[in-house]
Formats: sequence, C-alpha cells, structure tokens
Amino acid sequence: MPADQRYPVSTEDVASIVASAFAFGQRVKAIGGGHSFTAVAATDGVQLSLDQLARVVDVDAVHQRITVQAGMRLHRLNDVLADAGLAMPNLGDIDRQSIAGAIATATHGTGLALGNLATTVVGMELVDGHGHVVRCSIDDDPELLRVARVGLGALGIVTEVTLQCVPAFNLHVAETVEMLDDVLDDLPAQSAAVDHFELYWMPGSRRCQVKRNRRTDERAASQSRWGYVRDKWVGENLAFGAVCRVGRRFPRLAPRIARIVASAATERELVDRSDRAFCSPRMVRFVEMEYGIPVEHLADAVRRVRELFRNLPTPVLFPIEVRVSAADDIPLSTAFGRPSGWIAVHQYQGMPFEEYFAAVERIMDDYDGRPHWGKLHFQRAATLAPRYPRWDDFAAARARLDPDGTFANPYLERVLGAR
Repeated sequence: MPADQRYPVSTEDVASIVASAFAFGQRVKAIGGGHSFTAVAATDGVQLSLDQLARVVDVDAVHQRITVQAGMRLHRLNDVLADAGLAMPNLGDIDRQSIAGAIATATHGTGLALGNLATTVVGMELVDGHGHVVRCSIDDDPELLRVARVGLGALGIVTEVTLQCVPAFNLHVAETVEMLDDVLDDLPAQSAAVDHFELYWMPGSRRCQVKRNRRTDERAASQSRWGYVRDKWVGENLAFGAVCRVGRRFPRLAPRIARIVASAATERELVDRSDRAFCSPRMVRFVEMEYGIPVEHLADAVRRVRELFRNLPTPVLFPIEVRVSAADDIPLSTAFGRPSGWIAVHQYQGMPFEEYFAAVERIMDDYDGRPHWGKLHFQRAATLAPRYPRWDDFAAARARLDPDGTFANPYLERVLGAR
C-alpha cells in the first residue's frame, strides 16, 4: 500500500511532489486508469493519481495533432478528437485507460499496417527522478522520444503527450461466425485483406467469431440502440457473466458452456464512427495474458494453444483473442522490428489460471514471444533482454532519467533489472 496518495493537476505539481520524494528517499509511482493486470504501478511510497491531470492542452487541426495531459481517458480523447474532425488511427477494444498508461505499456489494436498507440506519440513531457521537467519530440531530442514512448513508468512521470492523429473516419464492420480451422488455414491472407482483423475463439468449440473492419467513406449506419444493448450489454456482458458464474460453480459443465458461448456469437454488419466500432463495453471481470510473436507463426501457435485444452485440469471460461499489428522501432515495444501476431488468453475471475497461463507462455517462448507489458506473465529481465535488440537503449535512458531509482518497484526490478 502507498504511504501517501497525491492528486496533481499540473506538471508543476508533479515536479514538486517528485522532487520532495527524492529528497526524502521515497519512491513514486503514477497510476492512470488501473487497467493493467500487473503490479507495474504499485508502490509503498508516494502514489500519484493522474485523474485530475486530464485537460486538453492544444488541438492543431492543420497538422492533425492533439496535446493532452497524461491522465485523459481514451473514451474522452476520442470524443474530443471527433469534435475536431480527427481520430486515432487505431484503437484496442477497451477505451477506459488513461492515454499515458496505454502508451507506456504498448497497448495496441489490430491491423497489419498499423502500430500500437505509442507509435502515434510525436511529443512528450515527463518529470524525471529528481523532479526535473524533461521534454522531447520528433524535432527536439527524437532519440529520447523513441525510447520513452513505451516507458513502463520507469523513466519518469509522463505529464503531457502530443499525438499524431488522422482525419476522422468510419469503419465498415463485418462480424461473422466461421470454422476455426478454415480461418487458420488462410490466416496470412485473411489478416492482410482488411484494415483491421481479429478473431475470438472459445476453447472447446470448432467455430470462432471473426471481425473484419475496413475504412470506408460510407455514412454511419450504426446498430439500433436496442440491437447494441442486446449484443454488447446483454449478450457479451450480462448473459456471458452469468454463464461464467455457473462454470466457476460447476466446472464439469465447462464443455457445455463452451458450446453455449460459441453458439451465442452473432453475425452483424454496420458502419460506425471508428472509435465506436473499435471499442466495446467490458463488464465481466477476468485476468489476461497476451503475447506478441512473429506474425508468420501465428496460426501454428494458435493450433498449439488449442492442444493444451486436452490436458488442463481447470476449464477455461473465456475466449482466446487473436490480432495482428505492424512493426515499429520503439526499443521496449512488443512489436519492435517485426510485424506481430497476438494471442491473448483469459480466465474468469476467481478461477485458477496459473497453470494455463504458464503452459501458454512456454509455447510463446518457442517463438521468441514478448509479453504485453500491461498483462500477466512470468518473465524476468534475464529472459526478456535477449528478445529486445535495443534493450540497452532503454537501460541507458533509465540510467539518465532515474539514476537513483525514484520510480523503481519490485515489478520493474523483476522485468527490467534493479536500479
């Protein structure tokens, strides 16, 4: 538990708090939306909430950029951008995170031509381990910006970010139910054929739900309010949550539950504003692990994960999510240097997950897998460093910005090494 909790409203507040903590030998961590499954933001020192650091600083319509304070949540950012005729080029399926937390952990959506959210950052302001304000951009200290885009909170407290956006766009959404083997047999072509491709597969089922989103000039023709409530709130949340509770209480019913969940998957087609098409409400609680691997191994890895379910002692009550993304040049980005395929595994809250996740991780290790920084995994610095060719670039930035370990905690010491 933190010894103190603070709620800064400005960069100056953050700098003052960090400088004071450093002077007294305290550690400091910032927390955003609280959507990380790891202890990346845990501290026994001073915890900073970014909730009140959430103001729009500037909208540059000419250059299609926006500067916001670091605590702004993605759903509010999306509305601000829409009002300005802009949009994020890509998003994941949850929009409750703070922008700082999303970029720090390399949060991503899906699309072979599109990088994670951190790749949109063209400027950043942060407070270093001594309480000094540091600024970097593509024009001023671009090397630091390249490293700091995915910082895990280890380099400083991010206070502002400038994002490169795109003109607002709509997405044509097509959701279908197909045989998993058919999709896997043609996965490279299928994932390359549309702007955004993903699939959800319920362990124990032969079918999967495939989501194909393509950018369009068509006018929005979104789902009716009742249809949205039926599919997204009743189907994907209330009913699914009830089914999961039954499975947790009566594990022997898991095979039947898998068939129920798979059969409940619906097909739909619509056109909507991009962020509304990307993001969905997620009310059922779970734990998650996600790995990025070279995209050419994605189908093979999914098949190997499928084989695990023959021998797992505990049933799995959540679907597996499969996505793709572009390569980038950010040293600690999970997609550094390679187009990536993503496999996310989940388990319903209160159900054992450790053996399942560990078995999946062993498969991902065979493909030089890199775990999503905001989700559960069992790796350590010694196993992670060889998987990141520019690991030393990040270590040098960490030594420069936090030489005394003001932002260290046990999780960062485990995955990055001790300060």
